[in-house]
Amino acid sequence: MRVQLKNAAGLDEAGIDGGGVFREFLTVLLKSAFDPNRGFFKITTDRLLYPNPQASCLEENFTKHYFFIGRMIGKAIYENMLVELPFASFFLAKILSRHNSNLDIHHLQSLDPVMYKNLLYLKSYEGDVSELGLDFSVVNSGLGETEVIELKIDGRNITVNNDNRIEYIHLMADYRLNKQIRSHCTAFRQGMADVINLEWLQMFNHQELQVLISGSSIPIDIDDLRQHTNYSGGFTDQHPVIQIFWKVVYGFTDKQKNQLLKFVTSCSQQPLLGFKDLYPAFCIHDAGQDLDRLPTASTCMNLLKLPHFTDENQLRHKLLYAIESNAGFELS
Repeated sequence: MRVQLKNAAGLDEAGIDGGGVFREFLTVLLKSAFDPNRGFFKITTDRLLYPNPQASCLEENFTKHYFFIGRMIGKAIYENMLVELPFASFFLAKILSRHNSNLDIHHLQSLDPVMYKNLLYLKSYEGDVSELGLDFSVVNSGLGETEVIELKIDGRNITVNNDNRIEYIHLMADYRLNKQIRSHCTAFRQGMADVINLEWLQMFNHQELQVLISGSSIPIDIDDLRQHTNYSGGFTDQHPVIQIFWKVVYGFTDKQKNQLLKFVTSCSQQPLLGFKDLYPAFCIHDAGQDLDRLPTASTCMNLLKLPHFTDENQLRHKLLYAIESNAGFELS
């Protein structure tokens, strides 16, 4: 898969996508596709992503959307490309489950911890459950409309009592975890399976799958980054400006190192197998003698454009200002 850019007249731009343009395209696309403001994904109280059960209200053929972004996530995994998308553990478990099989009630804690707590309380409630006013139905709200879903036949007319509360608990958890988003998850898994063999993922649990998608939060190995950094425009590893640059970076906090990596590559996490797998390789380019300029970055090429700062304090100040405010961000 390659990205072909077009100019304002609709004609193909000259040039070849060596991989960096596609990586930038995929990063921007996925960031937009999973944006909760678009309505196809929601976030839990822990700000973790999962499919919006009401997505069918947004678009009639909503499953095509999930199939497409499933393919894109599959492509990212296949290409060893990290994307910073934090998914809810129950959704990752759905992806890993064979044939989109059902999850049990314990996964509900990652989706709705309040409901999970209430259902456990209901299970051990010592009073008369029928006095709680529950029945075998659930009310969904979306785009100003409400819909009553029966958890079993004639459920709205069946009162939850001490004898049937276990059935109610399991049906409610099954609805929230499985039935409500079954078509979403099925389409997403089919999209992933169109690119990678999902059997390959069976060796991972949901925490490991999240690492496979987004990387590990371990501190960035600056020695490894330096070893696999290229230089252009006259810079070399022994150039005085580069020597000052690495001295400054070694002194950064872990957070600042992550900010630097995100500024240049659009991802704050290092590749799972080290910077030898970063493509294109991290590169520092001589941006000239204008010391009033900030460092800038071309994220599609993992390229840092660094002016000729020969003063350590000035380089540190300018670099931190750029990475902490994204003031020098460029797409190309």
